[in-house]
Amino acid sequence: MNDTLLKTKKLLELVGFVNTEVTMDDEHRKISIFIDDEIIKENISVMLQTLDHLLNLILRKEGDKIYIIDLNNYRKERERIIAELARAAAHKAMLTKVDIELPPMNAYERRLVHMEIASHPELKTESVGVGRQRHTVIKHLDNS
Repeated sequence: MNDTLLKTKKLLELVGFVNTEVTMDDEHRKISIFIDDEIIKENISVMLQTLDHLLNLILRKEGDKIYIIDLNNYRKERERIIAELARAAAHKAMLTKVDIELPPMNAYERRLVHMEIASHPELKTESVGVGRQRHTVIKHLDNS
């Protein structure tokens, strides 16, 4: 069994989660964790951030590669929603030729928006704001 997979399972065990399923995509550096526990369902975004932070701290300390962690498909679903939001905002920007400001997002989510819009030759994206208020603006090139 892969060393990173073992470390992930050990971390989950130490935290108190025994009924878990962990799969790993080494090529894309992704680890999917499934935990059937009420505390996860109630606090999934906080639990995801915490597990991601702890596991990647352990991996970095031991000289291993970092991984993108998904918990109960939360990140995968969030990525789908962000991509859908970006496509809808791009469509609106194309029709109205007005800058469209998206809500504040973390760096990973803003990157997803930038990548989604990169294929639109008449649009560009820009991250603006600071800290928790940092967000992406989709601009029509005629307005730049």
